[in-house]
Amino acid sequence: MSEQPSEPDRPSVPARLSGAFAAIRASIARKPVPWVIGGLAAVLVLGSGGAVAVASATAPTAARAPVASASTSPSARTSASAAPSPSATVPPRTVPADAPGPSALRTCSIASAASASGLGDFEGYVMNAATGEMLFSRKGDTAAQTGSVMKTLTTATALAVLGGGHTIPTTVTDEGNGSIAIVGHGDATLSAGGATVYPGAPTLGQLAQQVKAKLGDAPVTTIVTDDTYWNDADAWDPTWPVSERTIGYQPEVTALMVDGDRANPGAATSPRSEDPVGRAGAAFRTALANAGVVGAGSAQIVKRATTSQSTIAQVDSQPVSTLIGQMIPNSDNTLAEMLARISSRESGAGGSAASLTSVYQKALSSYGVDPSGIVIKDGSGESAANAVSPDFVAHLMVQVAAGAKGLDTLAQSLPVSGQSGTLSSRFTGANAVARGKVHAKTGWIDSANTLGGYIDAADGTKLTFAFYAIGSSRAAALPALDAVTAAAYTCGNRLTNS
Repeated sequence: MSEQPSEPDRPSVPARLSGAFAAIRASIARKPVPWVIGGLAAVLVLGSGGAVAVASATAPTAARAPVASASTSPSARTSASAAPSPSATVPPRTVPADAPGPSALRTCSIASAASASGLGDFEGYVMNAATGEMLFSRKGDTAAQTGSVMKTLTTATALAVLGGGHTIPTTVTDEGNGSIAIVGHGDATLSAGGATVYPGAPTLGQLAQQVKAKLGDAPVTTIVTDDTYWNDADAWDPTWPVSERTIGYQPEVTALMVDGDRANPGAATSPRSEDPVGRAGAAFRTALANAGVVGAGSAQIVKRATTSQSTIAQVDSQPVSTLIGQMIPNSDNTLAEMLARISSRESGAGGSAASLTSVYQKALSSYGVDPSGIVIKDGSGESAANAVSPDFVAHLMVQVAAGAKGLDTLAQSLPVSGQSGTLSSRFTGANAVARGKVHAKTGWIDSANTLGGYIDAADGTKLTFAFYAIGSSRAAALPALDAVTAAAYTCGNRLTNS
């Protein structure tokens, strides 16, 4: 290795400094005032430079994380020029232990995924569940149709009004003179006793055995079916397509029915009738005859309110917490409508569909969220006239993810991406990066596909979100919803709203 040649034209450093100081002293002697002023200015400049140096030395370095299916914003690619090092040693600035940390660097965009044509008229909202900070919003405060994401609101309402331990009775009263009445209180899981989509449900046979034990050999000539727990005048919402009943997704909403009024009790999707109460009465008559109740096989069936308070038999549904566990993973419309109406009835609002908005608003406000402006037409989300913003769903999901006030029941029931419920077959291909990390309720009606819940993001942040794809086909919407959700998972707390 060769040495570098010296620079003979430049005097040595001591000689240069000695000459410079001599010249300065002479100048000060001639003009002292300007030198005093200049010295003060130099102190100020050096002080400012020291402060800049301290700030530069103590600023945190942002870590870079890999980004999948999400892009980095241009601002993150702009580099700042390096600041010169100070000539003097400056003591580090003392930071209080309770001082807030720096804002996260927002460099990760999901704008491309959120612009996919498959999302149709897109609405979306994402927030940091821990800080409450909005990370992304596209018309997030616009109330719109929710599809079955509505069932999360129905669940929260039922837990607030009824509680997870609440059970739903079905009773039999003795009116005398050979007349008994079966009285419904909204338990759609009451089963004829064969195959059922509601494991552990009470049965008509259990009721019939109790009736036989009470009546002995006394004959039954009339069986009354009483579904007046709420008025069945609004049993079918006019905004629901009739195909929902004929195909088998939704029954008439009456307080008395058996096996969710399914033609095939063991099939989740099975045609429903136009007379759930009459079908329940016929099934009960068969159960009474099988139990040996005298005269039951030929007894007349009459629909009206019972005239007696003398209860001779009763069975109860499983707890509301169990019913939620049956409703949410499979998106069961029947249970959703029943829980909505029972919540209304038990809160003193009568059980009508018209009462649901006020019932939900009051119940949901107990979780510390603001439900003003929401419009609730049904408990299942079937109606396109429902109106709830993605913003509201995301805020409610903060409480769900935290398990606040019994909402852990809902959190534990939410489908998981690629693993369970209505999300078991989703999040494939490039979107598989988020498998097992998205806990969310799906929604599907003719005019919208939706998804709302919480995400355990790649950087460890818990995000809550709601995405609505309105007006696009199901085939196009589902992969697009999965893609924008997977992109949010990848970004985590670095998600930018740009």
